[in-house]
Amino acid sequence: MSILFLFLDGVGLGENDVNKNPFSSAHTPTLDRLLSGKKLLSDSVPHQSSICSLLGIDAQMGVAGLPQSATSQATLVTGINFAKRLGYHYGPKPNPEISSYFTATEPSQTQISIFNPTAKLSNTSIFSRLIQSHYKVSLLNAYPDIYFNGINSNRHIHSVIPLAANSAGVTLFNQDDLFLGKALSADFTGQGWHDHLDLPQTPILNPFQAGEKLSSLSRVYDFSFFEFWESDYIGHKQDFPKACHMIEIFDLVLDGLLNNWDFENDVILITSDHGNLEDLSTRKHTINQVPALLIGNPTYQQLFFQKVKSIGDITPVIIDLFSG
Repeated sequence: MSILFLFLDGVGLGENDVNKNPFSSAHTPTLDRLLSGKKLLSDSVPHQSSICSLLGIDAQMGVAGLPQSATSQATLVTGINFAKRLGYHYGPKPNPEISSYFTATEPSQTQISIFNPTAKLSNTSIFSRLIQSHYKVSLLNAYPDIYFNGINSNRHIHSVIPLAANSAGVTLFNQDDLFLGKALSADFTGQGWHDHLDLPQTPILNPFQAGEKLSSLSRVYDFSFFEFWESDYIGHKQDFPKACHMIEIFDLVLDGLLNNWDFENDVILITSDHGNLEDLSTRKHTINQVPALLIGNPTYQQLFFQKVKSIGDITPVIIDLFSG
């Protein structure tokens, strides 16, 4: 079994309002087909079909205030309620308390099984837990040289996802890997690297081709993660036409991803860290539930349907899926 975790930053489940929710207006035939004609909206959950289940899950997790990227993403990839642990929501980048969790160097047990609930790891992210049990793991995003220059010079720090992956021993892909077809740019197609990073040699894929590439790359690994952050960026800009366009591109990527997918054996898990894009009446995050969509066979769906209530349940259910 291969699992692809497709993370959409800043996507909540909003109401069916064409004046503020681009998911109400965007042309999304792939999502509509998955959801039996429904849109990705709050009144479409829960949903279950022969190939997928959609839930609305809690991102606030009992802590007052608007969910933020660092605490929510740390929760997504560990199963630990970081907002509760800190006593507040925090983001976008991790503070020292969050960073130190992933970079701690306490001695770890050898040959720890992810199925041993008493195992004590210094970094219990989904990346580290799977690597400790000898699964092949990747973060499929490619990062340009300018990104690594910022990190290496200490002018910038990793956000939670690359921090968690890299701290667990996952090598981050660079622009050479993108040019060689081993990874994807954060916008799926490479167009952003071409237009905004002045890298004209960047291979450009159409969205359907990008989805097919995402599918083929994910099958090389037992567990793959891909982070799409443009959804949160556009949400903060409150740009309705651009939001609809971005959602429609994502829908085409999803179409390509599903084109050669093994629905019986493999799993696609799509979720988010907090709401934002679904309500463009505000620049801020929202307290809306976020979508959790699992594409896979009915057995996997049933486990997902029973166990996932909040973003803190995502890593535990991935562990359960691998445990069979």
